[in-house]
Amino acid sequence: MLQNNIELDLKTKLIESGTTQTEVAEKVGVSLAYVNRITKGREQIVNKTFVKMMDELGYDVELTYKKREGNKSK
Repeated sequence: MLQNNIELDLKTKLIESGTTQTEVAEKVGVSLAYVNRITKGREQIVNKTFVKMMDELGYDVELTYKKREGNKSK
């Protein structure tokens, strides 16, 4: 089972960083519509098959986020 609420996590990180969906879309080279689908849970980021396999093996999947030191982006 996937433990994270990726949609909420992304929304929270956007707010914390003061970044809009438009800005992040431009920076990573995707459309605003794609970012919007992710934040609304309409787009699957984590492969369902991978999660099912890990579940079958007795594992939950949990993503962690660690803020990089220094520069905001790469």
